[in-house]
Amino acid sequence: MRILVTGGAGFIGSNLCERLLNDGHEVICLDNLYTGRKENVAEFLTNPRFEFIRRDVQEPIRLEVDQIYHLACPASPPAYQKNPIYTMKTAFLGTLNMLGLAKRLAIPILLASTSEVYGDPLVHPQVEEYWGNVNPIGIRSCYDEGKRAAETLASDYRRFHGVDVRVVRIFNTYGPKMDPNDGRVVSNFIVQALKGEPLTIYGDGSQTRSFCHVDDLVKGIVRVMGAKECLEPVNLGNPREFTVLELAEKVLALTGSHSKLVFRPLPQDDPARRRPNIERAKLLFAWEPEVTLMTGLQRTVLYFSRMLEIRAIAQ
Repeated sequence: MRILVTGGAGFIGSNLCERLLNDGHEVICLDNLYTGRKENVAEFLTNPRFEFIRRDVQEPIRLEVDQIYHLACPASPPAYQKNPIYTMKTAFLGTLNMLGLAKRLAIPILLASTSEVYGDPLVHPQVEEYWGNVNPIGIRSCYDEGKRAAETLASDYRRFHGVDVRVVRIFNTYGPKMDPNDGRVVSNFIVQALKGEPLTIYGDGSQTRSFCHVDDLVKGIVRVMGAKECLEPVNLGNPREFTVLELAEKVLALTGSHSKLVFRPLPQDDPARRRPNIERAKLLFAWEPEVTLMTGLQRTVLYFSRMLEIRAIAQ
């Protein structure tokens, strides 16, 4: 098939592009490189089945494709808080444009939503039926509410226009092709440890996260798109829960770093607990993560080690 991946030069998008190319598809990667990186897709540029289009998803575009994976949106807190109005516009207008394209072509579209739609959850673990506990006027709201609005828009396109929409809510994901400066906890800890810098922990480190390796996530995304239908949002993430402090200890052990831990105030609206209930994904798509945290961290440490070495040589 001929497949469009918006945000295809981003962390998850570039891993998805690689999977789709390996499966024999033609891939159009659309990205304005606001947070995506050209180096993430550099190895695909000589592939005749790959096309890169540098363009903002907020601008309508006419293409002829068979499927759309819509991932375009700043996703890490520093990135989406850098220009919150731009983030909200990307979440809504970008989704509006992609849904319009899917409607015109009568093709399926997968919307990459997020666990952030649950906010600081009062239900644990989070099930898809939970409506969330989101601050609509906080510093994270541009992303949280932007994705909630995108889900609303997608649902209305399904109801009123019959568009084949699939929505996946992505929980904390890590792995190769992460931006070392994206501000997420896994990349922060690994880069700091490799550089011998103190590991920055916000709060006391007791807040929990569930870390899913990108290979597992991409398998889940592709499986949801390949299903006959998917009428409800689906959580994709690893149900194993770890404290941020436990993650720091694992990173230090894997890297052999002697970095110290430094504690900073907890950011506004930072969720205390985050863990997906993935029963729907298991039941409908026979999907669940397979990569353990230690195995995934080893792969990610190796990736960042090589990246830092290359950058040091280039300087």
